[in-house]
Amino acid sequence: MREKILQVKTFGSFSMIYDGKSLFGRKVGETQFASMMQMLIHERKKGVSRERLEQELFGEREVENVHHALQSVIYNAKKRLEKAGLPDVNYIEIRNGVVYWNDEIKVQEDATEFDQIYNRIKHEKNPDKKIKDLEKIFEIYTGEFLVKRQSVIWVAIEARRYEDMFRECVEEAAGLYREKKNYTQLEHLGVYASNIEPFSDWEALTMEAMVALGRYEEATDLYADTAERYFEERGLKPAKRLLESLNQLGNQVMHSYDVLDNIQHNLEEKEIPKGAYLCSYPTFRGIYHHLARMLERSGQSIYLMLCTIVDSKGRPMKEGVMLEGLAKRLEESICTSIRNSDVVNHYSKGQYLVLLINTTREDCAVIQKRINYKFLTDRQRTGVRYYVNSVVYEKDL
Repeated sequence: MREKILQVKTFGSFSMIYDGKSLFGRKVGETQFASMMQMLIHERKKGVSRERLEQELFGEREVENVHHALQSVIYNAKKRLEKAGLPDVNYIEIRNGVVYWNDEIKVQEDATEFDQIYNRIKHEKNPDKKIKDLEKIFEIYTGEFLVKRQSVIWVAIEARRYEDMFRECVEEAAGLYREKKNYTQLEHLGVYASNIEPFSDWEALTMEAMVALGRYEEATDLYADTAERYFEERGLKPAKRLLESLNQLGNQVMHSYDVLDNIQHNLEEKEIPKGAYLCSYPTFRGIYHHLARMLERSGQSIYLMLCTIVDSKGRPMKEGVMLEGLAKRLEESICTSIRNSDVVNHYSKGQYLVLLINTTREDCAVIQKRINYKFLTDRQRTGVRYYVNSVVYEKDL
């Protein structure tokens, strides 16, 4: 006869299933029953002190008799578990002031399995066995630990611990895949990690794999899409790790043998838009590095200008419904106020970077007035604050 086991899922959405039946409805995270079960099952080996469990269930609420209230929750839990088909036993026991889950009822908790496999990985020397265990970890870890309850201290601590272990496992698996030159699996790992932990630069693994497999255009497109998504959803510029992946991509791309005329034709812009050169941050950064080197011999003066949208009180605008429209208008104002040879980057939601080439500090002031003339309207309460630095610091006269 098949042994019935209580299956508990704590990564991603919480669930408890016994003999194919779920013990919860949709609002599981808001019930005292769920809170008690999550803590008792996760701590079932050492138990939970009565005081800690009472604090977890009742907190600062005024309860006339806390001990009686806890007994009531335990009694109702027993009825609920029996109704779900579990055998008639005392599921929850209190011994010497410590509350335990009855080990007669077998439990399979994904977090416990994660810990067991992780500890095995730490001592495993065989790379093939280690990678199999790492792949089991990735099957188990489908999201953050009790994600809907991370405002609770013990949950937050455990969530951070599992998150750190997850990242360690991803890095270790990536290293093993590199050693075996298994770039297909490295790509799958990058996609998986990016889905589980967004905005953590795991796309760099996917890019690395694509480059190793010779899929340069896909890697470039992935970088562009990732940089745009990070910026649009979080207001973040590409992280150092992604920039390094882009540099690696540039170093490894090898085109087919060609003649100079064809190469030059492919380098040319097909349609040259009017106004300044609007580009991504990595391109802007590369142009900045190149121009800074040229200054050693050319003697040109180049200025870096930061344009920041501010509210009526002069404070930088970082969020808000208005900001997107204002940023778009500022972009148009900047690009039509400077030369085609100047370079612009949308640095953050409310900021633009501008490289003004072969100009003077006095010209910078004129350009600011020109941008303001196009950007500001009669009733507009918002504005732009400008900061200007010389790319090569001016020497004292």
